[in-house]
Amino acid sequence: MAKKIGNRTIILENRPSIVGYGSVVGKKEHDGPIGDEFDTYNDDSRFGEKSYEKAESRLQKTAVETALKKCDKTEKDVDCIFAGDLLNQCIGSSFGLRSLGIPFVGLYGACSTMTLGLSLAALTVDSGAVNTAVAVTSSHFCSAERQYRFPLEYGSQRTPTAQWTVTGSGASVIERSENKPYINAVCFGEIEDLGVTDANNMGAAMAPAAAATLMHYFSDTKTKPEDYDIIITGDLGSVGSNLLYQLLERQNIDIRCRHNDCGLIIFDLKKQDVHAGGSGCGCSASVLNSFVMHRFESGDFKNILFMSTGALMSPTSTMQGESIPGIAHLVNIKID
Repeated sequence: MAKKIGNRTIILENRPSIVGYGSVVGKKEHDGPIGDEFDTYNDDSRFGEKSYEKAESRLQKTAVETALKKCDKTEKDVDCIFAGDLLNQCIGSSFGLRSLGIPFVGLYGACSTMTLGLSLAALTVDSGAVNTAVAVTSSHFCSAERQYRFPLEYGSQRTPTAQWTVTGSGASVIERSENKPYINAVCFGEIEDLGVTDANNMGAAMAPAAAATLMHYFSDTKTKPEDYDIIITGDLGSVGSNLLYQLLERQNIDIRCRHNDCGLIIFDLKKQDVHAGGSGCGCSASVLNSFVMHRFESGDFKNILFMSTGALMSPTSTMQGESIPGIAHLVNIKID
């Protein structure tokens, strides 16, 4: 069974593994550097639906169905699904998954939701409470802009620190397995708030949380960056990644030789107009369930740290002048 080591980290001993995975993205994401690695994409930003919010729900359902199909399962085989998104009351998840008939656990971790859901699904499977669980999340550029900033029709300018919300979804099916990449450890983050108030600079708001979680994990496990093939953060983008390096270097931790960020992997900053990179729940979710899993299959990855970061804000808190708290959750994924 799971056991806690140090202050924050939980070691899972029954090999809760990613036995199936699926990803679906929009046209801009498919046009990026790893476009061919996604399972499905659509040139239509509404994915055949009447609204962007309905399109996001379609993204989640498609990702789950794809992941289940890859491991020869149906929704009837799933004991529990952990899901969330960026929309008010997580309607992208609840409306998208309501027809599947799977026990539903709704989550909100902002852009950290993929790792939050993956961690909870793995812990639940590791404990024996369920046999099969699914973790899924999504985001959509147009629905996120309408909720957090301005509708696209407004035509507002984007600042250099702004990131482009990924239109995408990723789903992971978790079961005990001996021959698949498994969740070896989980480290839940604490809320960090250094007073950033700029909603167009999410990287700065989330970097302190990413640094804190990594430092806790390295301290708990007595490991160092060089012990891992790669350390992948969720969506810090270029600004947040550089801030993360600076924060860690103050503690004599250098991850530059091992680090990459999903917001920099999914888009080409030189060729695509995304400013500081990608963001959104679907950023880390779609990259994990395509690019990362493919490299486990090829043998390029055997032991990685995967950490999604989130900004725990709302339109209301922003309009009231509140700062933007950050959160980061981490999983250690391995294959023997």
